[in-house]
Amino acid sequence: MFDVLGMISRGSEGLGTEGLQPGQVLARGVARHLASHGFATIEEFVPDRGLRVDVMALGAKGELWVVECKSSRADFMSDQKWQGYLPWCDRYFWAVDQEFDVDLLPEGTGLIIADGYDAEILRMGPEDKLAAARRNKLVRKFAFHAARRLHALRDPRLSGLLSVE
Repeated sequence: MFDVLGMISRGSEGLGTEGLQPGQVLARGVARHLASHGFATIEEFVPDRGLRVDVMALGAKGELWVVECKSSRADFMSDQKWQGYLPWCDRYFWAVDQEFDVDLLPEGTGLIIADGYDAEILRMGPEDKLAAARRNKLVRKFAFHAARRLHALRDPRLSGLLSVE
């Protein structure tokens, strides 16, 4: 039997935030928090050509959330693609740290405050349900990418052969 959790935990001593970029730190806290609410997450998921979301979350009922992690004002101001993510999710969120000026963030979007260890949803993103065909396509793509990433984790020699985009 393949024990992913055991494999991960054996290599996780000192699993701090060293070596992670600021956005990756936020994404990790977001992923942990959403997992505690029954979501599976993939970081740097490509829902469609030209788009790459920081965190895509899949709930037990098939709900799909996109979370964009912004580590600074400059990071947020340089984001020109975020509205293009809206057609690819049921709910959209920004994840920022507690120092971020949340008044910069657009109304009508969700808000998550995060750090490298956890997060809290302060404002639920409004729901705009995906069409069934798009949801089906995204859930299948999510599953495929998750399986490929797991395979690469299990056998790192294959990671170069297993493109996930």
